[in-house]
Order: sequence, then structure tokens, then C-alpha cells
Amino acid sequence: MGSNIWKLQAIRMLFWMQFFSAVLVPFFTDWGGISLAQVLFLNAWFFLCNFLFEVPTGTVADFLGRKVSLALGSLVGVGAALLYVSKPSFPVFMAAEAVFAIAYTLHSGADEALAYDSLKAEGRTERAAHVLARLESFKLGGIITATITGGFIASAYGLSAPMRAYVFPAALAFLLALTLREPPDTARERKTRTSYARILTEGGRYFLGHKVVRLLAIELALTNALAWGLIWLFQPLLERGGLPLRFYGVVHALSCLGQIVFLGNVARIERWVGSMRRLLLAATVLSGMSFLLLAATRWLPLVIVGIIVGFTFSLPRIPLFSAYINHHIPSERRATVLSFVSMVRTLAIVVINPLIGLLAEWSLSWTMAVLGGGLIALAAGSRVEERHLVTEAVTPEPPVRG
Repeated sequence: MGSNIWKLQAIRMLFWMQFFSAVLVPFFTDWGGISLAQVLFLNAWFFLCNFLFEVPTGTVADFLGRKVSLALGSLVGVGAALLYVSKPSFPVFMAAEAVFAIAYTLHSGADEALAYDSLKAEGRTERAAHVLARLESFKLGGIITATITGGFIASAYGLSAPMRAYVFPAALAFLLALTLREPPDTARERKTRTSYARILTEGGRYFLGHKVVRLLAIELALTNALAWGLIWLFQPLLERGGLPLRFYGVVHALSCLGQIVFLGNVARIERWVGSMRRLLLAATVLSGMSFLLLAATRWLPLVIVGIIVGFTFSLPRIPLFSAYINHHIPSERRATVLSFVSMVRTLAIVVINPLIGLLAEWSLSWTMAVLGGGLIALAAGSRVEERHLVTEAVTPEPPVRG
């Protein structure tokens, strides 16, 4: 079982070594010939597919084992990459996004579960937190490596080359997954995934009946949906600023490092600003101000600063909000409520992303101004209070009847 850990770390890194992420928007628009609005529609479609496939693909890990789920997910990732570059066509991209969603959901949680079960089989569960944190570090290592090198691959070999290059790490992840060992006795401990019906009924009822969970989840969903636009607009902003294609990934990597630094110093920043509520509001305001900066300038140094600051303070809010949402949910309802919260967040992106795309087709500057103004307005109107951001479980409010 001991060899499972380093193999899972390598698989996590290889699966996330997605070279294409460095130049994804130019890949779609220049090589694929589709509009920016269609690009954001594709992302909304991908999120919808992720939600729809999460339960069905989860049964693979539940009944066939996590090893099979990881191997299949990596192999499906190979197929998705090849489908993407088979033809520059919007319907082909739609199909490839759906296939990629299957790959993502097959991987989702399977490596963490297998790592924990492997430690359990050896009586080393006290190392679980350290091992799972290392898994996340290897994921970030794969992302940063891919974003830095992806731009250079595209500059040297063409915009479709990074997508083709992803076939190699995904294939290696597949081969390595085949060598994993499923711990004994885990098969009889597996449980089927929570059904859609249970998510909608139990999770939805608790969500509607608990004011704090509802408040935190809706604020997270709205601010995250607005901030998410930067993921798809930062490459057009860099292009407008005149940055050579090969350096796009470097900016993306610096943005990832900014997020790592922010998350690694949350406790210190919270002490400095005085409370977690102030920290979250400040992060939202700084994100909004960086978006307004990106709307107002085309000068490349300021564009790069605005992108890094925007990423650093917007996306890390997700795990912070999620942590406090968890504190308000009893263990026996955690799976259904968190799934419902995830559905709310996904729905916000599915609805808002295409609108961002349509607006960006008209004016990139006005889009950033609207997103930045929206984030600042949400911060100004926030109803989250410090008492909502507690570190101990709170007695749930009674559910809504009917």
C-alpha cells in the first residue's frame, strides 16, 4: 500500500499538467474560429456537465474501485484532448467539453479516498492531513509547470500543440493508475453516491431553512461567478496589452503563486485586518478594484499587476467561504447540503458566464468595469456578519416546511 501514495501524487500532478490552459482562449478563438461569447458558453456547458456527471461517474469508484476510476478518468482525458484537436468546430468543442467533464468527475475525490484507505490499511491515518495536503501541492505543481511551458509550446508549434501535448501526461497518469493497489476490505465499506433526488430534497430543504448557510452560499456564488470571468478574459487582456503569446503562461503561474501565498497567510492577514469578515470584504473590494484597473488601462505592466492581484484575492475566497459553510452543517447532512451549495455555485456560473461573454464581445473594457463594479457593490451590500464566521458547529435552524 505504501507505493500508492507517491503514485497518487504523481497521477494528480500529471492529470493537472494541462498545457493548453496557458493559451486556451486563443486556442478557441484563433485556432477554433469561435467567438469569445461562445468560449464562455463552453465553460458554462462544462460546469453543467460536471454537475450532471458527478453522481453517475461516482458509481464507478463506488462499485469498481478508485483505481479503475482514476485509470478511466486519465484515459478519457486523452480521448478528450484528441477530440478537441480533431476539428476546429463549435459542436466538436461542445462534445469535447462533455468528455473532459467525465474525466474530471472520474478523478474527483477518487485519489483522496484511495490515499486515505491506503493509509488506513497500514494503520497510518494520523498522516492523512499531511498526505492530502501534499496531493493538493502536487496538483498546483502540475498546473504551474503546465502554464509556464504551455505558452512556449504554443509559440513554437502552434496553438493546438499544447492540447496535443497534454496527451502524454494524461497517458502516463493512465499507465501509472493501472499499477495502483486497491486496499483490501474497502469494497464492502463503499457506499453509493448521494442521488440527485436526495440532494434536491434534503440539501435544498436545509439550505432554504438555514439563514446563515443560505447567506454565505449565495454571496459566495455571486461573487465567484463575477470573479470567474477573469479566468477567461485575462488572456484577451494580455493580447490587448501586447504581451507575446509565449509569456501568457508565466502570468498565469504568477497568479497561481499569488493565491498560494494568500492562502498560506490567511491567519496572519486576519490578525492584521482585525476579523475574518473584514478580510473577506477586503478581498472582494481589492478584486473589484483590480478589475476596474484592467478596464481603465492597456499599459502592459499595469495589466499584469491587475491580473495577478485579481486572481490572488478573488479565487481563494472559495475555500474560505466553504470552510465556514461547513461549520453550520451537521455531519449527517454534510454530503447533501454541500452538494446543493455546489449546485447553487455552478448554476450562478452557468447563468452569468454566457452574459459575460456577450458583453465582452461588445467591449472588453466595459466588461471588466461591470464585473469590478459588481464585486464592489456586492461587498458594500454584504450581509455577512462576524458571528456567521464561527469555528464551531452551530445549531441548525428548523427546516422550511412544505
